Amino acid sequence: MAKELPLEEIRKLVGTEVYVSDWKEVGQDQINQFADSTGDHQWIHVDPEKAARGPFGKTIAHGFLTLSHIPFFGYQGAVSPEGAKMVVNYGLNKVRFLNPVIVGSKIRDRIFLLTVEEQKEGRILITTTHTIEIEGQQKPACVAESLALFFF
Repeated sequence: MAKELPLEEIRKLVGTEVYVSDWKEVGQDQINQFADSTGDHQWIHVDPEKAARGPFGKTIAHGFLTLSHIPFFGYQGAVSPEGAKMVVNYGLNKVRFLNPVIVGSKIRDRIFLLTVEEQKEGRILITTTHTIEIEGQQKPACVAESLALFFF
């Protein structure tokens, strides 16, 4: 669960790492379900036999599947302003897929607080950088700036 803090305390955290998640395994069932929901059934994701002969030796997670873990990890331990009634995904700034997530790999999220901006009355926009790391790999799977809009 995200840590609720007074807005003044969150502002003091700008420029710091605010959370590192636990590791989460990405399995073939999850990859297949993502393929079904998006219609992206490219063989590199869903055909283990063909993928065994491909560049990674196994299937890999879709880049957007990796990206879609941001809310999952964020809800576990990122910071949230006290008194917020709800939060919505407001968008993404920069997204880069740097390293494939091979089936069976474990990933985690390292969250860095970039900005806290007051919008219209009763709304706060928080921008965070998410670095999705792969256990045992130097290069992360994904780095993305995520924007969350909090309503009061």
